[in-house]
Order: sequence, then structure tokens, then C-alpha cells
Amino acid sequence: MRIIIVGAGLVGTQLSQSLIEEKHDVSLIESHEERARHASNRLDCLVVHDEGNSLSALAEAGIAKADALVCVTGSDEVNMLICGLASSRYPHLLKIARVRNDEYIRLNRSEERILGIDRFVHPDVEAARSVLNAIEHGAIGDILAFANTSYQLGSTDIAPGSAFDGLPLTHFRSLIPGESLVTLLERQGESILPSGVTVLGKGDRIHVLAKEKELHAVFACAGRSEEILRKIGIVGGGRVGALIAEGLLYPEQDRSRKAGLAAESSPRSAGKPKKGPSRFSFLKRLFPKRIRQVILIEQDYGLCKELAARFPEALILNEDISDESFVVEERITDLDLIVTATGHQELNIITALYLKSRGVRRAVALVSGAGYGTIARQLGVDVVIPMKSVVVDSIRSHLMGPGVKGIHRIGDGSIGIIELEIEKGAPVADKPITMFRLSAGGLLLLVNRGGNSFIPKGDYRFQVGDHIILIAKNGSEKEIEKLFGTPL
Repeated sequence: MRIIIVGAGLVGTQLSQSLIEEKHDVSLIESHEERARHASNRLDCLVVHDEGNSLSALAEAGIAKADALVCVTGSDEVNMLICGLASSRYPHLLKIARVRNDEYIRLNRSEERILGIDRFVHPDVEAARSVLNAIEHGAIGDILAFANTSYQLGSTDIAPGSAFDGLPLTHFRSLIPGESLVTLLERQGESILPSGVTVLGKGDRIHVLAKEKELHAVFACAGRSEEILRKIGIVGGGRVGALIAEGLLYPEQDRSRKAGLAAESSPRSAGKPKKGPSRFSFLKRLFPKRIRQVILIEQDYGLCKELAARFPEALILNEDISDESFVVEERITDLDLIVTATGHQELNIITALYLKSRGVRRAVALVSGAGYGTIARQLGVDVVIPMKSVVVDSIRSHLMGPGVKGIHRIGDGSIGIIELEIEKGAPVADKPITMFRLSAGGLLLLVNRGGNSFIPKGDYRFQVGDHIILIAKNGSEKEIEKLFGTPL
């Protein structure tokens, strides 16, 4: 594909790098001179130093022959304007805009598209979903849930002396009953697609596909016992923190019955009633049945007042989390879980580690990129959500064609989990599983057929309508396209 990206911030550069590695033709437009120079030195693609809303800049980037336009500048309005400008001349171009204002996304769900934009990506909602999914599973490791299936991909580190420490994979099923599959092993910075001769060891990070019951057994054998999370603290009452609180308190209830849940875009717009179910109704359980108390800690007094009106069931504390006396006086160390969701990733990591050292059982930290995520995990944070990586995965899912339902990078980013649906005319349709062979390495993990999910065996044959999940190394995109007929 030929893709134009407007905005060379962290998301824009990470997205560009990922697409370049997959052999896409990428052009990048950036108005800031220093960022444009940095991107030009770092990325093997055309970098145009100009305003994204300039027709001449879009023409120089090759929009006349492009397949997609992705706008990820720091302004919602600029992103939408550029997409609208491109739509007026190139209506068949796929247009994706990153926005943070929920009003734009709500309008886009109507029958009439806004400014011809095909997809909106909301970074705060994506991050909050990831946090809530981790909390739902006890925050004992990273959890990747797949739509319309009972299987999940769980990731956790192997503790010294645990049941998995020194275990050959050939003996894995003796400990974990039911269907499960070790899909990836991370060891000393290297991502390994394991085989039967692989031996697990302390410090390894494993990614296991299994149903929820078996996944809890996997975490237990890795040395991570599950605990009930009844008292949860959220540090940071901005957009992400407020969305997490909303998901915890009102996961499936009608927000029109909750006076404070009127405004969805930010805490500062609360008070205008909106009808409709919660955006977090994807959760399987009602959190209030498991949680006794939610505490929001925010330093901004005005924001605390608005949070208190929006979340009457929560305890709102107007305090500085870095104040040790506050931590002791308010008994913050009695928390079962702390979620650090401020706008400062270093503070999030330090706060999570400090509170864990004082007795908080579990910690979830939001960070900017995958690099900080690796550091935070190694230091002892239970779950780390790299916001930029989450957004990049969401954008790449939209770029991968109608048959692709999602893509998720795991490990060091060199491995991808791809969800796709077998469409009519795909080369693999009605063919055996032996057709799925990738030169760089890959594995068919899961099949959902007619609502039934199963790990495919040697007699499996691809069928039109099958929803499949596969794991593959970077660089396999052309082979996957050849097999499944899906443009990547």
C-alpha cells in the first residue's frame, strides 16, 4: 500500500517505522522543522516538511497515487480538516483521523460520515479499554481478548521456583488441563516461537492462548496468584483516568440514569445528559459486584470538583500522590490495585513501584511507548499499557483491509497477532492447514466457526466465514496476503 501519514510525533513515527518494515510505501508530512529532520534521519521514507493541510504538500507526498491517509497531528480539528480536504479531491482514499473529542466519534457513527472520514481512532478510549481488560482479569498479567471467542492471550513472567521454572514444553499440558498453546517466549530481549524442545525458565515471559479458567492456572503456575480486587485507586483524573473510573463504576448501565456521566469527552464537560449504553459494555462481568471502593486521586482542585459530581459513588481525593504523608494518612497502601494514569509516564512508573513497595498488591501503569513498557515490567509493574503502541495497533488494523479485524504487536514488536476472516475467493478456502506455511515462521492459533472456538488440529480445513487468529513475524505480510487474499 501507499500510505501518507501527517504528523511525525511518537505515534506518527512509530506507525511509519512499522509500515516501512512491512514494505509499504510511506510518505510522512510534518510541519515542525526539528521533528521533520529527526524523522528524515531515522526513517527510510519520504519526509515532507510542510503543513498537512497544504494541497501542495499532499501532492508532493504522492496523494494522487496513495491508498490511505492517516492524520495523527496533535489537533483533532486539523486531522479532520486534512481528511476533509483530501476527501474533496480523492473520495476513494481511505482516511483515518486520530481524535480525542467523543462528539466527533459519536457523529461518525451516524449514517452520514463526517468530512468523508472512514475511521476515527480515540487514543484515550483505546488505553482505557486495555486497562479495564487487565483489571477484569485480576491485573496479574497482560490480557488480549478476542471478539466472539472464549479464548484469550495471556502474557506473564515466570517467577523463580515456580512450577514453570525449568519445565520442558512437552510437559506443559501435564500442568495445564484443557486446550492451551504457548505461542511466544521472550528471553533476554529475544522473541522466540517455541517448539516442543523449548525449556521454560525463570525470567522468561510467556504468551499463552487459553480459555479464562486455564489462563488463571497458567498465571498460578508462573507464580502469579489471582487476588480479588475490591479497593482500586486511580492516580490522575484526566480523560483516561475518568474513562477507567466510568468503566469500573458503570460498565453496563444506562448512563442517562447517572447524572455525572453526561459528558464523555472529558471531566470538564460533565453535566449534559447523554443517553446510551456505556462504551465499556464489552466487559463480561459487572465490576460493582467485585469492587467495594474506587478512589480517584487528582492534584487539580477544579477537576476534583467535577469528578465528584460525575462519580458520586467514588472517593475523590484532591492530593499530590508524590506526598508521602498523604499516602500514609489516607491509607493508600491498603489498596488492592493502583492504576497510574497521569500524563507523565515517569511519574506513573515511579508511583506504581513505590506503592507496591508499601504494600499495594497490584499495579497498572500507563506509559508512552513500548520501550518504557519493557523497563517498567522488568522493575516490577504488573501490567503496563503503552498508549502509543495501542493507538498504532488500532490504526494498522484499519489499514489492513476489510477481512482483517485486528492486529496486535507483542513481545519486542517483531511479532504480530492478526485476526482475520476467510472471505470468498481466498486462496486458502477449502484447503488444509498445511497450506499455512510462512518462511519467517508463523502459527495458526485459533479458529472461530459458527460461534464455536477451537485450536486447529492437523485435519483442519479453512472455510469461508472462519474467523481465524494467527501469529507471524514481521515481514510475513506478503505471504499472508498471498494465502488469504487480504491486502496488508
